[in-house]
Amino acid sequence: MAENPGIDRANKIGIERPFIWREFFFQWEWMLVGVLLIVFVINSFISPFFLTASTFIRTPSTFLDKGFIVFPMMFVIILGRIDVSVASIVALSAVVMAVAYNAGLPMPAAVVLCLLVGTGAGALNGALQVWFKELSFVIITVATMIIYRGIAHIILGDQASGGFPDWYGFLGWGDVAGIPFMVICFVLVAIAFGLLLHRTTFGRVTYAMGHNMDAARYSGVKTDRTLFLIFTLNGLMAAVTALFLASRTGSVRPNMATGYELEVIAMVALGGVSTSGGVGKIGGPILAIFIIGFLSYGMGLANIRAPIVLVVVGSLLIISVLAHQIRFGGNKGNSRSGSVTAEAGKENMEV
Repeated sequence: MAENPGIDRANKIGIERPFIWREFFFQWEWMLVGVLLIVFVINSFISPFFLTASTFIRTPSTFLDKGFIVFPMMFVIILGRIDVSVASIVALSAVVMAVAYNAGLPMPAAVVLCLLVGTGAGALNGALQVWFKELSFVIITVATMIIYRGIAHIILGDQASGGFPDWYGFLGWGDVAGIPFMVICFVLVAIAFGLLLHRTTFGRVTYAMGHNMDAARYSGVKTDRTLFLIFTLNGLMAAVTALFLASRTGSVRPNMATGYELEVIAMVALGGVSTSGGVGKIGGPILAIFIIGFLSYGMGLANIRAPIVLVVVGSLLIISVLAHQIRFGGNKGNSRSGSVTAEAGKENMEV
């Protein structure tokens, strides 16, 4: 196989780039680490029982279910797009699973059906954007958000459905060697998405498309297929969230996961992923998940009402985004993704 001088040159530049301590410690992720520590300190004053091993092991299970959507949403936003239908996909997937199970389908098959419904809904979001490029991606996902939630209401009405077998509760409440099963799954998924974003051609394609979609397309990158796969993956992970959320609550309703889409987008944006596309790393959104999760938990310990929690989270998001824009000057894209876009086209970007 012939060597690609463009890719070799880009890799060489990346390898020979000198390590700069000041640049390392001025990364956005270190600011998020500081914010997380501040949240821990505040929570420890709110409750003397906060700083315990049990808190750090058990508490994440109360908010990590939505964290599974953060990873594919990060890819969506790096593309410069957004998907507001994910919460509706969660509800639709869970409702179909519960109704199918109570209609006599074995629970393992109902779980598979849940994953298929979520994947199909995400695939439809991607396909609509590929087929109808003249339509805004915001309009498309707003429309499917309404449609998916509406279908869930048609199926179940205002009723709840549950009665799941005991073993299904293990997903949300079980543990392995003292560590919650959900936390273990979250760590494994985080590693998988981190490798996908930072160590694969697919990740480089995503950055290149977010940096300049037209340039990527004209360079031979299969932009339509990548976009379709990312939105399909977003639907699949929304279904995974549905599995954990239904297990944790023990029942499902058509209005479940309401507001999840806004929290997920907030976590991604707080994590330093530019809404203009082309910029973002896996570490930031992971830290943002725990910042917002523990902040909400601590305010709950202080009996602070939910609307006030939303105001605080929203204010934190605005402040952090402004700080990120001031720190990085709002520059879009990264040098590596820009440098490999044209050369990537020569490989036809087989992803």
